[in-house]
Amino acid sequence: MKNIAIFASGSGSNAENIFNYFKDKASADVVLMLTNNVNAFVLERAKKLGVESVVFSSAQLKTDELVNLLKDKGIDFIVLAGFLLKIPENLIAAFPNRIINIHPALLPKYGGKGMYGDAVHKAVVANKEKESGITIHYVNEHYDEGTIVFQAKCPISETNTYEDVAHKIHQLEYEHFPSVIERILAP
Repeated sequence: MKNIAIFASGSGSNAENIFNYFKDKASADVVLMLTNNVNAFVLERAKKLGVESVVFSSAQLKTDELVNLLKDKGIDFIVLAGFLLKIPENLIAAFPNRIINIHPALLPKYGGKGMYGDAVHKAVVANKEKESGITIHYVNEHYDEGTIVFQAKCPISETNTYEDVAHKIHQLEYEHFPSVIERILAP
């Protein structure tokens, strides 16, 4: 059984979806949810699900304090699900090829610092893209530049608003993210 830690900065809907996917499986278990936002709704979700949660500062993220906590909790794999801070090199080094992120666009398009959530969807609509999607990738020292593990696409019509695009992207995330994690963790 692999122990998963999920980092989230906001609502935590993907975190809850991943937890529910694995709760009756022998392959992995979500044992910890972490956030840099004391007001993040993911904390309420963690409480409701009975999962331990931790709030940390951006300064703590850059120290070995979090690395030690994750190791003490027996974490095997880290999932970034709407986590907005850059992962520091010490954490990447402690969990090499064991940190993945989901991005709400088809990388390399619409990636990089500041490109998350509605900013991505607004850019996709403004540029009249015919499709968008999700990218699941390993985390490295640069925003959205790690090795791509999986992509899924959806069509975008001329009448779609950025809210419509966001809805389509969330559906792809909920459908694919947990099963891709499971495939990565398979021996």
